[in-house]
Amino acid sequence: MTFRFVAALAALGLSACATIPSGPIAPVEVGIIAINDFHGALEAPNQSVPITVDAGDANTRPNGDAAAPTVRLVPAGGAAWLASAIDSLRAKYPNHLTVSAGDLVGASQLASSLFLDEPAIGVMNRIGLDFNAVGNHEFDRGTAELKRLTGGGCTQLSARRPCQLEAWKGAAFPFLAANTLTPDGRTLFPATGLRSFGAGKRKVTIGFIGLTLKETGNLVSTEALQGVRFADEVDTANALVPGLQAQGADAIVLLIHQGGRTSGPPDPSGCGGLSGEIRPILDRLDSRVDLVVSGHTHWAYVCDYAALNPDKPFLLTSAGVFGELVTDIRLQIDPLSHKVVGKEARNVIVQSPSYVSGPGVTIANYDKLPAFQPRADIAAYVGGYTQAAKAFTQRPVGTLGGRVERPDGDASNKGGSLGNLIADAQLAATAGAGAQVAFMNVFGIRSPHQIVPAADGSVTFGQLYAVQPFANTLVTQSFTGAELKAVIEQGFDAVQPIQFLSPSRGFAYAVDTSRPIGDRVVRMTLDGKPIDPAAPYRVTTNSFLAGGGDSFTLFAKGRDAVIGGTDIDALEAWLKAIPPRPAPTDERVIDLNPATTPKKPGPMSKN
Repeated sequence: MTFRFVAALAALGLSACATIPSGPIAPVEVGIIAINDFHGALEAPNQSVPITVDAGDANTRPNGDAAAPTVRLVPAGGAAWLASAIDSLRAKYPNHLTVSAGDLVGASQLASSLFLDEPAIGVMNRIGLDFNAVGNHEFDRGTAELKRLTGGGCTQLSARRPCQLEAWKGAAFPFLAANTLTPDGRTLFPATGLRSFGAGKRKVTIGFIGLTLKETGNLVSTEALQGVRFADEVDTANALVPGLQAQGADAIVLLIHQGGRTSGPPDPSGCGGLSGEIRPILDRLDSRVDLVVSGHTHWAYVCDYAALNPDKPFLLTSAGVFGELVTDIRLQIDPLSHKVVGKEARNVIVQSPSYVSGPGVTIANYDKLPAFQPRADIAAYVGGYTQAAKAFTQRPVGTLGGRVERPDGDASNKGGSLGNLIADAQLAATAGAGAQVAFMNVFGIRSPHQIVPAADGSVTFGQLYAVQPFANTLVTQSFTGAELKAVIEQGFDAVQPIQFLSPSRGFAYAVDTSRPIGDRVVRMTLDGKPIDPAAPYRVTTNSFLAGGGDSFTLFAKGRDAVIGGTDIDALEAWLKAIPPRPAPTDERVIDLNPATTPKKPGPMSKN
């Protein structure tokens, strides 16, 4: 994909391929290398980036549709390969810095999560990250633990013991949190940062603002957010722009943990059909911002936003998820006018080794794209943590009678057989609290979105943890049938992306999204009998949902709550059965009008 020049060039009367006149002082070029949503992806995640290619280079077509564009899946990701990709981009720019738009940690691979994500920050220290904007997942273990993770120290503030492999010194780079406010109105971390290049008349300065999405309070458990609140993103950013300019900022970059989604043929540097929560933010954002590095939705795109709103000539980028891509951004800054006079970006696939995705299916490397070699120091550092985690990851915990999955992974708003299995386990674990039905939130089922048993049917703790890494407690509460319907309806309102809660065995419901909001759940049954609107029911969810997470706020209004064990312990206990549990194949969620149901889900939730 070629670089995209944006409105500043047009304003100078230059074409995308024109040379900017040098004048008495030539523009200063600065390279910004950007990532987002790393999620502690220390090892190559055995995932791929789809791109549109010529027919001879394709290895798949979307949904097997012969009429669809030809697609190549490119294996990507892994910290050591990401480090090499970033190094290769830095080599292009005498002036450069590396930034992240949030979720460096949280919902991480087991080798990172078991050690409180210290290795994820350790990797970024070694890569040389310059700034990270906090995302919602940075708060998963609470604000006190986040402060320890960033500031260093070995005080135990969560369920796991810190400093197991190294004396923890913290992050060597600042976290920015302009709209994360403590009770006294201060920000939890600095709101902004400045970085200068050059000297004398050729000195230029870039100002950075870091934001998380204002809905972070809906995406993180209530107990983890004691003492902080989240202000409006745009009001916060707009108020900071004049101050950055007063401090000498020639360019302003917004690092925001909120994003969008695109449509059309796969193109990591495309911008077709941009939608999502980032758009109303950009439409209100001060036009003096030059670059917006976004995240949260795990989507990849590069957008000249002036094509969508001529009054807002932003360059907008996002680099997908798990370090599978990195964004190469070039800014050209005129030190005389103190303005950005050129900007361009592209997403680079962090191609890593091929992997087997299923029986007889190998996702092979693509020789028309660079294949990066793992950086030795990062590989060695990661190796120490992955080796230490093996005792946990390889421990057999039970058996399963077949593969279970959330079909289409992040591109699905249903939990499939994997969501049903998790709900079944939670129902069984809370039978003593009177549970009659359990629900699992689909966006909480994490990569790799499947559990595939070995030939003997065995599954490991690492497999369970990969899809359910949060260790939430289970909560059983009472709701009337009418209240239960109202809760399920929240999955189909205008507040959040469409989400079909996965129910436990015996419970089924049908939805018609062509009907008005609030009246889309048209049928609910338990053991074949219609739900009685006036009757009480005991309902189990994880503690994240019970606190109103994923915008299911009505779960927080349940009565007579009983707190149980953790969700992963429940799943492990469920799979200890002999003979092995069969993979759930029954249809529990029915979409009566799929033509009116959006197919793409929204952001990844805390759980």
